[in-house]
Amino acid sequence: MTIYLNIRIIIIYIALLGGIFCIPELSAKEVSLLIYSGRSEKYIKPVAEAFSEATGIKTIITTGTSTGLLNRLKKEKSKTEADIYISNDAGNLYRGNKLGLFAPVTNKIASVIPQQFRGDNNNWLGLSGRARVLVVNTKAKGIDFVHSIFDLVDHRLKGKIALTKSRNENYIAGVTAYMLSTDKDKAKEWLEGMRKNIKAQVYRSQSSVIKAVAKGRKLVGIVDHYSIYSHLNEYPNASIRILIPDQKSDSGEAMGVAWNIAGAAIVYHSKHKKLAMKFMAFVSSVQGQKILTELRREYPTRTDVSAVPMLPKENSFKLAPVAMYQLGEQRNAAIDLIESVGMP
Repeated sequence: MTIYLNIRIIIIYIALLGGIFCIPELSAKEVSLLIYSGRSEKYIKPVAEAFSEATGIKTIITTGTSTGLLNRLKKEKSKTEADIYISNDAGNLYRGNKLGLFAPVTNKIASVIPQQFRGDNNNWLGLSGRARVLVVNTKAKGIDFVHSIFDLVDHRLKGKIALTKSRNENYIAGVTAYMLSTDKDKAKEWLEGMRKNIKAQVYRSQSSVIKAVAKGRKLVGIVDHYSIYSHLNEYPNASIRILIPDQKSDSGEAMGVAWNIAGAAIVYHSKHKKLAMKFMAFVSSVQGQKILTELRREYPTRTDVSAVPMLPKENSFKLAPVAMYQLGEQRNAAIDLIESVGMP
């Protein structure tokens, strides 16, 4: 009886070993890339689906704020399941890189994106750009003097300006650009004037700002350009127009419009770096750039891909002389400035 049991155990053991060695290696099609996205799923899903169709690699998208997801990566460290991080602004890409949360892409992949729109070590790539502009009610009278962001502190605009809450990532990036294009004193003076003119009223989102201006509740607002065109796409007869600020100046050279980018990076602790590299190659390709930018009407970072025809041409306006990494490097200084003024 004992001999029979021992033989049976040996047979089972051999069978288990055979089963282990016969397990096939997981193919790319059986692996899913987990994407932490600071952009809404509706803007990332189309390019993720196109990537899956082209490569057979499935994706899972987890959304949140760019800052919140970056903090999550920092907390998870090597235990993270994430493979790709997508940020809505350059500041968090810079910060994530400094925290050692990203892995570099190859030079071949990075080279299609201009140097000013990627990390200096290729640890992140800027994929789409946007301008910080003014949305103006087309029926507004008496605001022809507005040519610059700094003109908004004029007392004639008291109670007539729409802004998002100051915690908004686009808002912070804009203030950072103004601070770096001039100096902290002028940026603080501007914030103080804006605080008086908005009369402590702020809006939840850029779309809320645009609706307030379109309905005539406010005359002018500060938003990113794409949000204006998104609104006009849905409401073509809306009483709004875009004004690209700081293109001319009566006293010296104009500052230029503030600029920001959305971008992506491979998570340093990704378990599927080779597949993540394929994703980065796809989103920076001509096809990927078109999908990413046409849907939200942003500007491609690749110079050989054109923006949608309705947008002002990329070379038709002046940009503020601020490098994308500076939006991250000086982000905390801008936040401190905003809080020191007490912007809501």
